Amino acid sequence: MEYISTRGGGKPLDFEQVTLAGLAGDGGLYVPRQWPRFSHEDISQMAGLPYPELAARVMQPFVGDTLTEAELRALCDEAYGRFAHKAVTPLVQLDERQWLLELFHGPTLAFKDVALQLLGLMFETFLARQDKHLTVVGATSGDTGSAAIDALAGRDKVDIFMLHPAGRISDVQRRQMTTVRAPNVHNIAIEGSFDDAQAMVKRMFSDSTVTDRFAISAVNSINWARLMAQIVYYFYAASQLGAPQRKVAFSVPTGNFGDVFAGYVAGQMGLPIERLIVATNVNDILHRALSAGDYSAGTVTPTSAPSMDIQVSSNFERLLFDLEGRDGDKTMARMIAFESSRNMQIDDDMRLKASEKFTSLRVDPDEMSIAMRWAHEEAGQVIDPHTAIGLSAAKSIDMDPSVPIVTLATAHPAKFRDAVERATGVRPMLPRRIGDLFDREEALDKLPGDYDAVKAYVMGKATPAHG
Repeated sequence: MEYISTRGGGKPLDFEQVTLAGLAGDGGLYVPRQWPRFSHEDISQMAGLPYPELAARVMQPFVGDTLTEAELRALCDEAYGRFAHKAVTPLVQLDERQWLLELFHGPTLAFKDVALQLLGLMFETFLARQDKHLTVVGATSGDTGSAAIDALAGRDKVDIFMLHPAGRISDVQRRQMTTVRAPNVHNIAIEGSFDDAQAMVKRMFSDSTVTDRFAISAVNSINWARLMAQIVYYFYAASQLGAPQRKVAFSVPTGNFGDVFAGYVAGQMGLPIERLIVATNVNDILHRALSAGDYSAGTVTPTSAPSMDIQVSSNFERLLFDLEGRDGDKTMARMIAFESSRNMQIDDDMRLKASEKFTSLRVDPDEMSIAMRWAHEEAGQVIDPHTAIGLSAAKSIDMDPSVPIVTLATAHPAKFRDAVERATGVRPMLPRRIGDLFDREEALDKLPGDYDAVKAYVMGKATPAHG
């Protein structure tokens, strides 16, 4: 399997190279040269498989010959052996039509664990083959940071630097990062928004004074390997509900577009997905882009769903590349223009093509709270604010009632205790395995929202690629 940049530059890479690289040198995102395809029979044979076995089967075409089937299966067994539920991503029925796919049974209680536990093992496996040290630089709006740090803490040949917007993530999210005491972990709180942090990370990838000395990689969903692992749970949920004989719809609370793009890829691979519902909060750039063609970045509004408080959705570029006929030159011109103007208009024909699979909805704070109360009072489920946004959209959509709708439950409600308690009167408890979180000592460094300051910090603490 060869991987190419959405912006058309550079030579094709294999899976190992793409995993260690993260972002393409031309600023684009890596995608497979073509989408692999499963037959109706292939998907039928996935029913009832244990999650690690299903994961290895779905991901093998993307991995190519960089890992044998046995090596990939062993990595999946190890990664998903740390999850608190035997099913790894269990389905929960809410009513005759609505389902939750619980993605928060990993060590940091968020869907990011599903991919990052595996990515940490892949980093270690690939680096063991090379005399090379990796510097992972990432930005988080809450959950990616803790999941990445848990996956990489203490691993050989890796340093991780994680930026988060100071004061804009929940106390549980922050403490899950800052209480991990490992010499290769560096937490940075910056003044500004997640978008500011993400822009700094992307700039670092194209800064030759950094990349000439350090091997920089990413754990955000700009890294293809992370997005690849998220494709698996779409196959898992759909198989549980009767695929390929039965179509399924998915409602995905999203800010950065990576999780819902994984569903799009599953559809490209042959999974019969009726609809992908893109559920946004009031930071609604994705809803505006898909419904009206207006992809223009405004000011981030802080909300009770901080992981979605984003105005620039990095993974949307991968969809634009597909919608534009995989023309890297066109995507490059489009993205450079956006990066300078913070404004992009999506052509009607591209939007029409997107509408074949995607529907978007904007959910305001009152609608989010109503969904949390409904889940608790009518279905006995306590859900977090992000999941509630997905559920609100799922309950609002006008669609064939015979098609089940699976809302991705992206985080444990205890990560957002205050917001859950305000909406439902219930204060969710942290699971016993992290129950002492508020007794642990924190360690983080606070920096201004200035690229040069962050760059100097990373270069002062990171290990060069070759010693």
